[in-house]
Amino acid sequence: MKTDLEIAREANIRPIVQIAEKLGIPADELDMYGRHKAKLPLSLIDEEKIKRSNLILVSAISPTPAGEGKTTTSVGLVEGLNLMGKKAMAVLREPSLGPVFGMKGGATGGGYSQVIPMEDINLHFTGDFSAIEKANNLLAALIDNNLQSKKYSLNLDARTISWKRVMDMNDRSLRKMVIGLGGTANGIPREAGFDITAASEVMAILCLSNNLSDLKRKLGNIFIGFTYDGNPIYARDLKAEGAMALLLKDAMRPNLVQTMEGNPAIIHGGPFANIAQGTNTIVATKMGMSLSDWVVTEAGFGFDLGGEKFLDIKCKYAGLAPKAVVLVTTVRALKYHGGANVKELQGEDLKALETGFHNLEKHIENAHSFGITPVVAINHFVYDTDAELKLLLDKCKAMGVHAAISKHWAEGGKGALALAEEVIRATEHNIATFKPIYDWEWSIEKKIETVAQKIYGAAGIELSPKAHADIKKIQKLGLQGLPVCIAKTQYSFTEDPTKVGRSDGFYLGIREIEIAAGAGFVVPIAGEMMRMPGLPAIPAAEGMDIDENGRITGLS
Repeated sequence: MKTDLEIAREANIRPIVQIAEKLGIPADELDMYGRHKAKLPLSLIDEEKIKRSNLILVSAISPTPAGEGKTTTSVGLVEGLNLMGKKAMAVLREPSLGPVFGMKGGATGGGYSQVIPMEDINLHFTGDFSAIEKANNLLAALIDNNLQSKKYSLNLDARTISWKRVMDMNDRSLRKMVIGLGGTANGIPREAGFDITAASEVMAILCLSNNLSDLKRKLGNIFIGFTYDGNPIYARDLKAEGAMALLLKDAMRPNLVQTMEGNPAIIHGGPFANIAQGTNTIVATKMGMSLSDWVVTEAGFGFDLGGEKFLDIKCKYAGLAPKAVVLVTTVRALKYHGGANVKELQGEDLKALETGFHNLEKHIENAHSFGITPVVAINHFVYDTDAELKLLLDKCKAMGVHAAISKHWAEGGKGALALAEEVIRATEHNIATFKPIYDWEWSIEKKIETVAQKIYGAAGIELSPKAHADIKKIQKLGLQGLPVCIAKTQYSFTEDPTKVGRSDGFYLGIREIEIAAGAGFVVPIAGEMMRMPGLPAIPAAEGMDIDENGRITGLS
């Protein structure tokens, strides 16, 4: 069987100017990054055209080691829609180098449903992540410089600073450290550390900004800490926002690439969904909707994380409303949720599949709670049996939900035609009205509890003493009207990653609540969250190489 990289290399990749021509964009509007990728100007965003475009959100069941394939499904659906005569494009997130060299792999799809050039997108791309990293670390340097200053000191209490440096790589050794050692010339010693770039608040800010002015305002709103007198300090107090925005001026513009079948795709931004909002940028989504009649976008991890945050946070900030939600599932992943051993998922197991269906069932219920029509995409694998597929289709039908078996990985667009038909039907016959599940003006406790009860299935929440203290701090800063972006494991509805399937009646423990005033949300943290992942025992990097002709191997 060919690898994703081998399949991508065989694709007929077109000059990006030809893809732009399909969208009516002249070549002189493009900022070229080689022959096959380009930056787009924000001036192409047209609010009137956005109103007429159909936005389709692709999400999934709770992730498993077996994989579900949201990006692959998103790309396949776009190919299928275009084969049916629709003007459709994909708007996706950028890959982080951490997963690329760690274990998960890249984020360009797979098989015959990929965005290309695959190597470029997975490796540095147009430098957006690097720019975010530099802007984040500039603020860190300015903070430490002010601590060192005598003449211009803001009297910042170093014990209250939570801002960390970032890098786009998995490196557990950098999680916690003491900086400023070596004498007075080297700064003020304090505890600090690194997060991965995708977890940076700057990433979240970039993805939720409508333009450069909005970006600069949000950067200035980043909360740094308190003075010794108890007064809040923001990035604007350090006069940091102008220089940070300058570093992000090119990263703010969406990136145009293409699918394997020559359809347009935009890839821009990449926050993790178990920590931040897990969706691409507002400007990328609006750009896609300005240029196409159908836009397929995705939200990270399961619907309880990326989907909920897309709908409750991004859509409200952007003024958007999706017409349908695609919930991606696989037979093997549902068997895992039903208790089957991850090493034994290829054999028929109807009992495990039926038990595991409860996970998909909850995600379907969650989509309905937002007033959106869900469509189940069954990402097909060759060892799925007819009996398993029939059982899954029958159970979806019993819930009144349309489902389609999609073979886009093996067949590209033609393998996704059945899914495309169901999405068109759901969109054209959608009588439901999208509505977020909570009001931003509610109390912090009520907003957290609403998500926990309605989306996770919890009986309630348990706030630690620190979480209670954090709420008082949020109220003191006047930030209680911000939405909640709950940080939680992606593998379970609970904060325990080992509790797969569906959980009901538990209490969600919130140990602390962080402030992301620049991004425009607060972050209740459930369980232990890792913002700087480590590499696995055998990293994917060990299998990668490049020869003297520049030919890459081992990338996935």
